[in-house]
Amino acid sequence: MQAYTLTTPSGPEGLSLTELPSPTPGAGEVAIRVRAISLNPVDFKTARGKALYGSLREQAPVVLGWDVSGEVTAVGDGVEDFRVDDAVFGMVNFPGHGQAYAEVVIAPAVHLARKPSNVSHIDAAAATLAALTAWQNLVDLARIEKGQRVLIHAAGGGVGHFAVQLAKERGAYVIGTSSAGKRDFILELGADEHVDYHEHQFEDVLEPVDVVLESLGPEHLERSLQLVKPGGKLLTIAAGLSDHLQERAEWKSVELHHHLVYSDGEQQTAIAERLADGRLRAHVSRTYPFAELPAALRELEKGRTQAKIIVTVP
Repeated sequence: MQAYTLTTPSGPEGLSLTELPSPTPGAGEVAIRVRAISLNPVDFKTARGKALYGSLREQAPVVLGWDVSGEVTAVGDGVEDFRVDDAVFGMVNFPGHGQAYAEVVIAPAVHLARKPSNVSHIDAAAATLAALTAWQNLVDLARIEKGQRVLIHAAGGGVGHFAVQLAKERGAYVIGTSSAGKRDFILELGADEHVDYHEHQFEDVLEPVDVVLESLGPEHLERSLQLVKPGGKLLTIAAGLSDHLQERAEWKSVELHHHLVYSDGEQQTAIAERLADGRLRAHVSRTYPFAELPAALRELEKGRTQAKIIVTVP
């Protein structure tokens, strides 16, 4: 099979299309003939020697990627939920070695869900790491309830556009921040209010909120804390929590969470159900062929992508 190996931690330029032996599934695993791959910021960060690179560098060959949709071609011992030719999707082995930049991927069966028949491989691949991140933060950690005010930063991005939809499903009043160009998209997703963070300091123009989902870094964490009501929750997927911030949050009686998403087939199945009935929609801004995967990763790294970029595998 063909796969992209990371030969040097120099970003997309360090990816090399290589011929590797086709892997076979072990106990509890399935082999997937990949049809679509979703790209995420953790991909280019790892490719540049950051994020997960330190834990992967000794596992040569390093094959990046975690999000796939495709068909099962083989099943290992003990797998009862999937059969050959089943269409499946999921985030594989995160935060371990997913090895998804390949024509064939081995995945634990418990990390996968069946792809709904009315959902394309492209849309299914999009609704993996990003959708699970939104789910685990807003449903599991924040436990959003009807009527709560929820602020979602970078609401037009991969995680953000799923977060808006999940928060609305649970009856929240949703506020999204982004650049002006993504305003209409965010409101179409169901957001009740939008703030252009180039035009306004969000903490100066918004009323207090119950929950914030932050993905932009330490400065936005500090500013977001100002808006969270006592008893509220501040969640970040982008930055660690400094002692200073934790002290301020404790003084204000605000819960702080820095959450790293993990693979979970049951949650992926809950997402699949929502994709199937239309409660959740995956939005893909652009697709690239497998031969142009490094170019797709370069485009994502620019930081201007609306929703998701997908690579298709012929």
